[in-house]
Amino acid sequence: MNKFKAFRIHEREKRIEAGFETMSVDELTPGDVVIRVRYSSINYKDALAATGAAKVLRHHPLNGGIDLSGEITSSTDARYEPGQPVLVTGCSLSETVDGGYAEYARVTGDSVIRLPDGIDLMQAMALGTAGFTAALAIHRMEHNGQTPAKGPIVVTGASGGVGSIAVDLLAGRGYEVVAVSGKPEADEFLKALGAAQILRRQDIDLGSRPMEAVRWAGAIDNVGGELLTWLTRTVDFWGNIASIGLAGSVKLETTVLPFILRGVNLLGINSSSTLRDLRLDVWRRLASDLRPRHFDRLVTRTIGFDELPGAFGDYMKGRVLGRTVVKIA
Repeated sequence: MNKFKAFRIHEREKRIEAGFETMSVDELTPGDVVIRVRYSSINYKDALAATGAAKVLRHHPLNGGIDLSGEITSSTDARYEPGQPVLVTGCSLSETVDGGYAEYARVTGDSVIRLPDGIDLMQAMALGTAGFTAALAIHRMEHNGQTPAKGPIVVTGASGGVGSIAVDLLAGRGYEVVAVSGKPEADEFLKALGAAQILRRQDIDLGSRPMEAVRWAGAIDNVGGELLTWLTRTVDFWGNIASIGLAGSVKLETTVLPFILRGVNLLGINSSSTLRDLRLDVWRRLASDLRPRHFDRLVTRTIGFDELPGAFGDYMKGRVLGRTVVKIA
């Protein structure tokens, strides 16, 4: 196979250096399936890895990108054939496995998802890890008894990738969605996705009692810290809180009272290491009853592969709304 282009991340003298290089498939991390990558996406985690702002890669060098979609070119796994459209999200991409910021990727068969009927390769990356995470949160909440009839769901960090998709998916399922965002410029974007109400983070009275007056039937939290603590105090009896992110803080200072007196459920969402059967179920739902209504609005930017290095800065400065798709091929 001919040489191809990859965005590769090195650690040299304790400094992260990233840029385009030429590689061959034989130089990729081991795997059963070789994929011609058509699209990837940018997640906050990708920006952290590429800039060295956090230790994401567990060894170096690796190609960046925790998401990819494309067609299989070869496979020693009997489940797959050349030409099949597929996607991979998480599954140690850009942690221990060469990721999606390359014209080719080689991965294990268990990490590969056949592209579900109902979405195309670009839409798969409009979703990517962010969409899968949002859908996994809703899937687990509903498995635990969450329904639209029980009342409003609040989404914190709503203008980001996971948050904005969560707003769209929840509204599409018939939930009343309250979006928490610190960005006034995101208001129209969130309303167009289905948010019934928008709250400013700075206007919220977080309270101080172990339990405050009930406000929500459930929540999807991308922030952690004080906001997650507030959610534990204000979610209704038998409500579910899906804990996804830590944009605000890794800390959680609360009491057991919401859990033992109101029966509140705190659900941890790990999208990278999801068991395969559950991963398949969630992707099936993303192509059917959880399919976004507003792909055109969720994707706020589509860039070419050559533009990738210049795109990470906006993520580090919190300037991004919605999703960015990267056209690799």
